[in-house]
Amino acid sequence: MQTKITIIPQEQPELIDIQCHAVRDEVRDILAFLHSRQGMLTGTADNRQYEIPVSEILYIESIEHRTFLYTQNMVYETRSKLYVLEEMLQEKLFLRISKSMLLNLMKVSCIQPAPGARFLAVLQTGEEVLISRKYVPDLKKALKG
Repeated sequence: MQTKITIIPQEQPELIDIQCHAVRDEVRDILAFLHSRQGMLTGTADNRQYEIPVSEILYIESIEHRTFLYTQNMVYETRSKLYVLEEMLQEKLFLRISKSMLLNLMKVSCIQPAPGARFLAVLQTGEEVLISRKYVPDLKKALKG
């Protein structure tokens, strides 16, 4: 498959054009990746409201009935419940890895075994998060799919 990138002026809208003989798994994977990079969530930090691109979120965690969005440089609080975010972000390659956490699979550098039939996800930032054994089958399924 060949690729071509054309730089356009700022005034023009960006466009991704896929030309293929048939919509194969490879093309579907490319489309899934593109869709996973789109979207915004609203969060607050320092009494200010921000629009955070979903693609910048490393993971989402719920602590004592409060939900937080973690990026490389900031932590934002959101009013959304974890289960609502899970449903909304499922097609954007976020996966529940514990009772209180969703992980952006696009931000994972590597996954390694951990004690107790669990796994450890090492993020691109070097941060490590633990994947509960209950969610390991879902992780394996997501990685194979």
